[in-house]
Amino acid sequence: MTQKQRIADAQTTDDLWRLMLRRVPPIVSEYFRGGADAEITLRGNVQAFQQSQTTAYGAQKFATLDTSTEVVEQRLEVPWFLSPVGSLRSLYPKADAVAAEVAGEYGTVMSLSTLSGTPMEEVAAASTSGCWFQLYLCGGKETALRGIARAKAAGFRGLMLTIDTGVSGLRALHAKMKPMEVAMTFRGLGLVDRLKLAARKLSVSPQMVLRMPWLLAHLRDGGLMQFVNVIDDQGRPMPYADIGTQLAASAVTWDDLRWIKQAWGDELPLIVKGVHCARDARRAEELGATGVVWSNHGGRQQDRVPPVLHMVAQEMPKVGDSQLDFMMDGGVRNGTDVLIALTYGLKAVGIGRVTAAGIGAGGRFGLRRAFEILRSDLDRAMRLVGLESVAELRQDGYKVRRESALRGIGHLPDFVF
Repeated sequence: MTQKQRIADAQTTDDLWRLMLRRVPPIVSEYFRGGADAEITLRGNVQAFQQSQTTAYGAQKFATLDTSTEVVEQRLEVPWFLSPVGSLRSLYPKADAVAAEVAGEYGTVMSLSTLSGTPMEEVAAASTSGCWFQLYLCGGKETALRGIARAKAAGFRGLMLTIDTGVSGLRALHAKMKPMEVAMTFRGLGLVDRLKLAARKLSVSPQMVLRMPWLLAHLRDGGLMQFVNVIDDQGRPMPYADIGTQLAASAVTWDDLRWIKQAWGDELPLIVKGVHCARDARRAEELGATGVVWSNHGGRQQDRVPPVLHMVAQEMPKVGDSQLDFMMDGGVRNGTDVLIALTYGLKAVGIGRVTAAGIGAGGRFGLRRAFEILRSDLDRAMRLVGLESVAELRQDGYKVRRESALRGIGHLPDFVF
């Protein structure tokens, strides 16, 4: 059976994730899998959805469903968007542009990470629904200003500022793999260091050879990517190996939000991502944000912070108390998760690991299958619950949401991703 046939047969995003792991070497795929420290929050994001329940309004039949929503002045035909995922191109050639193309086909937006390997102009041109640009301050203020200007010129429809990366989280398993060592070049090394690096590269060759389709595609795509959307004052892109150093030096403060807002302007929305608490949501609104994404970075930054669904339930201002458009990401794995999130009044949810699953399993074909699974799940869940539009879910969904009386996690399925 071919990989394309396996993708077509996938019934869940779990299936696609397993296909991604089968196709992509562990030293690459672990970047997308791992969470911070003991990965309690990573698992908690998913388990919070699994432990949520609904009742249902019976004896109803809908000819059509309305899954459209409007968030930060943009209409989405499905109530999810692609969250920014760094290094996506390491999974599949020009993956960022592929993701933007698929998002456009389904009438939604793709958020392009600063830490991406496909020029933002190509990404914007690939989409028919528009894109958002997610900003890190890698390289400092002047580099960020160049990125903002490029994003505006390329036609990006929103700027997303991530605020939960004061330092990088400890993703221990990936750190033990020492991927940056493998990524080093031989340039400038002495004989002894060259031999050590050659031995290190040889040590990972078995996992590459066993995944030859990925390796050949990776080499055809130029091999180790550079961060082509982080350009220094000499016009040079940021090398991949500089990622850790740059992130450590690029922490965002509220003072930064002022000049970022000024540079981006008032015509297009500014979205603040990585908000955990009501205080930060209020601060973002005061400083001119249009929307907020409740997010714990997929459990990849600080471990043992609450699952995002609990943040939304406990911290999100009530309707009428804020003019912000609220979104979330973290833990969304299927269409029922999307439905449950919307019952809290959110306007849309982001998918990150699901994007990696689809792209990593098979590029354009894999991501389309991920969207088909989510859309089929959501359609079925809405019909079974008895609500026929996203507007109804947002307004009346709390009436069908129920607290689970089950305790512990023994009844939950095994954690996959």
